[in-house]
Amino acid sequence: MSDDPRNGPDDTPGDDANPFKGTPFEQFFSGGAGGGGAMGGMDLNALAGMFGGQGGPGAGGMPDLGALFGQLQSLMQPYDGALNWDVATDLARKSVAASPDPSPTPGQAGAIADAVRLADHWLDEVTDFPSGVTSTAAWSRAEWIVNTLEVWKVLVEPVAEQSVKGIGNALPAEAQAAAGPILGMVGKAVGAMLASQVGSGIGVLAGEVLGTSDIGLPLSAPGKAALVPANVTAFAEGLDVTEDDVLLYLALREAAHMRLFGSVPWLREHLTGAVTDYASGVEINAEALQQRMEEQLRGVDPADPESMQQLLEGGLFDLPRSPAQAAALERLEIALALVEGWVDEVVGQATAERMPAAGKLQELVRRRRAAGGPAEQTFSALVGLELRPRRLRDASTLWGSLRTRQGAEARDGVWTHPDLLPTSADLDDPLGFREDATAPTDLDDADFDAELRKLLDGDPSDE
Repeated sequence: MSDDPRNGPDDTPGDDANPFKGTPFEQFFSGGAGGGGAMGGMDLNALAGMFGGQGGPGAGGMPDLGALFGQLQSLMQPYDGALNWDVATDLARKSVAASPDPSPTPGQAGAIADAVRLADHWLDEVTDFPSGVTSTAAWSRAEWIVNTLEVWKVLVEPVAEQSVKGIGNALPAEAQAAAGPILGMVGKAVGAMLASQVGSGIGVLAGEVLGTSDIGLPLSAPGKAALVPANVTAFAEGLDVTEDDVLLYLALREAAHMRLFGSVPWLREHLTGAVTDYASGVEINAEALQQRMEEQLRGVDPADPESMQQLLEGGLFDLPRSPAQAAALERLEIALALVEGWVDEVVGQATAERMPAAGKLQELVRRRRAAGGPAEQTFSALVGLELRPRRLRDASTLWGSLRTRQGAEARDGVWTHPDLLPTSADLDDPLGFREDATAPTDLDDADFDAELRKLLDGDPSDE
């Protein structure tokens, strides 16, 4: 009999052998014989052997788990940061490679360049914001993934980092000290799982996006207007609209986004800041997490590869949103609605007298953006971020009403400072936004700065 005080009778591990006892991971790493834990009597050495790909039919008729755990082993290769972007990128590209992904032809690239050039000419007449387009491109779906990856990192990394940290911080201090290397392994495993989910989400999204501005955030490098011809063609199928009109309308939206983000230097950071605020609001409730993990792990059979695969894909660490996260998502949603509403408004103006099919295309895009397509819903479920403007119509109405009453200069002038942006209450009454204001008079720079300070600080005469 061993003298190890952690062991129980007959050298079986006692309760203290599990460094995760009393933590959310107790159920998963429980190693008691015949165990009530998810690993069902499998100790960590055996688990490590399985991760090493040593599965195979044994005396107990165990199925070959080599393929499954070989995949897990590849996911857990060393990487920097909270998420393994090599794995995420590989999975995203494999997703689009599962169906034909033709490279755009020179003719398609030329058509996009011509459409964006014409779109910019039309937009010159409806807004004083100058063109933000410096180059155009036609991308395959795989190229869309590669060329938008850096922005996805900015959006996803804060969420992934806080999720990994939050799970570790949910453990009591003594458990963290005892767990040591195991806790580090858990963190890497969580990062690998998140990479798998994010890669799958981006891959599915790449199969539906029409350009770089579909989600309202600027996914390309500044000034790069790009469309995905294969997806544009699929979008145009079945519509009672020519593909040329569809291409021009999408080019107008792309160019309008470029103007707004190019003319409002703080807007990118304003939107990504809401994502960072969402990440910082991640809260891990250890007791709730343990209960949830126990429920999900109770049905896991380590002898059943399908059961284990469902565990990895089932959002094991998909935690309920905290109040801080809910508030950050609301801010992000309002900001996205204002961006999309402004684009909707100026494109509507630009096409009013020129494109009879614009009204039909506007309604299609509005519904697509407000409801979110299957790919956007998939990404939302995996990452927890909802990147669609539910209040697009209200925002478009607000911008149009302001232009009608005060002119395009007043409409665009609201973007001077983030504190001037309409609020959720303003979207509740879009026709009433700044209804007491009159048409602006010509101001020199000093007068303009003085009026702006009044708006930001509050005019004492109004009290």
